[in-house]
Amino acid sequence: MADKKKALVVVDLQRGVLADDGTWDPDGVVSRVAGLVDQARGADVPVVWVQHNSDELVAGTPVWELADGLEPAGGETVVQKRYGDSFEDTELGEVLTGLGAEHLVVAGAQTDACIRSTIHGALVRGYDVTLVSDCHTTGEVPAEYTGGELISALTKINFTNMYAGWDMSYPGRSGSTQTSAEIAF
Repeated sequence: MADKKKALVVVDLQRGVLADDGTWDPDGVVSRVAGLVDQARGADVPVVWVQHNSDELVAGTPVWELADGLEPAGGETVVQKRYGDSFEDTELGEVLTGLGAEHLVVAGAQTDACIRSTIHGALVRGYDVTLVSDCHTTGEVPAEYTGGELISALTKINFTNMYAGWDMSYPGRSGSTQTSAEIAF
């Protein structure tokens, strides 16, 4: 059986998102994602960009812009979203259908919100998903929100990598994790 056609989906790697206190390795994540983008383009694998819009990330403002070093090429789709799941109330599904994509390679931010929602949204919509384990980031949760204990960004990232690799099988599709060095388009 032939491999399913892949697409790289880059979620919310925006200046304002990466500027949050306690964000894990934002420069490293951006650098590794830029390498994945180059690799995907070199293999003629579509790259789809997703940008969050909200009261804090107002379209067209500097905090809404993609991080330095990340720029869509001509012909690459940029999907605007308002909800955590990049599919919810957007054209992402139609874009991916038009590209013939069946297997999504996902990178971006925020691990415990938009990344988690998007990978689950992709699976329930019929896609295989590979979460790039060293290409997503988030911030820490201060102790005031947890009853007294800080939850580090890396703890949330490691937990998400664990369940994305173990617990995301659906009939006819599955989830997995790979590092950026393991990804082959």
